[in-house]
Amino acid sequence: MAEVLRSLGAVVDFEDSTMRIDPAGFTIHEAPYDTVRKMRASIYVMGPMLARLKRAKVSLPGGCAIGSRPVDLHLKGFEALGARITLDFGYMVAETDGLKGSEFNLSGAAGSSVGATCNIAMAASLAEGTAIIHGVAQEPDAIELCNFLSQMGAQIEGTGSRTITVRGVKSLKGINYRVAADRIEAGTFMTAIAITGGDAVIENAPVHHMESTIETLREIGVGVDVDGTNMRVYGAISSFKPTNIQTWTYPGFPTDMQAQFMALLATIPGTSTIKETIYADRFMHVAELNRMGAQIRVAGGMATIEGVSRLGGAPVMASDLRASAALVVAGLAAEGTTVINRVYHIDRGYESIERKLSGLGANIARVNEATEVFPSIQVEE
Repeated sequence: MAEVLRSLGAVVDFEDSTMRIDPAGFTIHEAPYDTVRKMRASIYVMGPMLARLKRAKVSLPGGCAIGSRPVDLHLKGFEALGARITLDFGYMVAETDGLKGSEFNLSGAAGSSVGATCNIAMAASLAEGTAIIHGVAQEPDAIELCNFLSQMGAQIEGTGSRTITVRGVKSLKGINYRVAADRIEAGTFMTAIAITGGDAVIENAPVHHMESTIETLREIGVGVDVDGTNMRVYGAISSFKPTNIQTWTYPGFPTDMQAQFMALLATIPGTSTIKETIYADRFMHVAELNRMGAQIRVAGGMATIEGVSRLGGAPVMASDLRASAALVVAGLAAEGTTVINRVYHIDRGYESIERKLSGLGANIARVNEATEVFPSIQVEE
C-alpha cells in the first residue's frame, strides 16, 4: 500500500510498525496496473482521489485468488455521490465536478462490503453537503476507519451501525493514530496454539470483536480464558471434538478465519463442516491441506472435513493470504517438514509471523527470500 501511495506522489515511510504519510505531493490521479495488481485493497485510493483531485483512474484490482469479488458497490457509491464512471480497457475511470452528498443504499446481493464502505466514507468526508449511507458494513475494519476519519476532522454519525451520516467538510488534518489490534491475526495465533496442544497467552487482543471466534474454539473444546484484553489459549487436542461452522458478516464467524479453522478441524477425529457464505470459491487451500494428508471434500460452497489422526509435512503452495496462514497452522502440527511457497501473500496480513511463532517455540524459518522470486516458509513439527 505504501508503494501505491508513493506512485500517486505521497511521501511514505514505514518503519518499526509505524507509517508516516505526507500527502502534499498527492497530485497524480492514476494508479497503474503494475502496483494495483498486487493487492485488491489498492482500490481504496479511488475515494481519496475523487475527493481531492476530482478524477481517478485505477486499474481493476488483483491480489488473492479466492474467486470473484466485484467492485460494483464501490462504483455504485461513487455514482451516488455524483461521479461519472467509465471502464477503459482494464481501468476504472471516475470524474466529478465536485462530489455531493445524497442518500443511498450500499449493500448488494452478497450483503455489505467493507471495502466499499471504507472507500465511500473517505469520499463522502470531503463531499459537499450530507451523505446518508444505508447498508454499510459493521466490521471492526470499517469502524476503525470511521474513527480515524473522525479524529482527522470528518463529521460521521452512526459509526458501527448499518447507516452512517457523513457531513462533508472542507479539509482533514494530519494526526497521530494507533490502529487497533487485528482480530484475524489474534484468531490465527489461537488456532496455532490449539492445533499444537499448546498453552499460551495472547496479549492486547481485540477481545470484544472476537466473540464468534472464541465461542467456536470453545465448542471444539479449546480452553479460552479471557482476562481484560488478554486471552489464555490451551487444551489437549485428544479432547477436541468436531463442529459445524458457517461464515457470515460481522458479528458472525469471519470468512477470514475459515481456512485456519479448517486446518485445525482436519486434525480432530470425526466429521466437521464449513459452509462459506461470503466467498463461495474460497477453498483454494483444500487441495494443499489434502496434500498434507487431510481428508476434505468440497461441494456446493460447503467443505466436509473428516478429521485424521496426523498430518504430514509436504511442499505446498499458498494461493492467498488466509490460505497461507492455514498452511502454516497445519505445518506446525504436521509430522516432518512443510515448505510453504509464495508466502508473499502472508506478509499482507501478518508482520513477521515466523518471528512471533518462533517466540512460542515453533520451529519455523523464512527461506529463499534473497534468491528466489517466490520466497518460502519452512515449518517443522
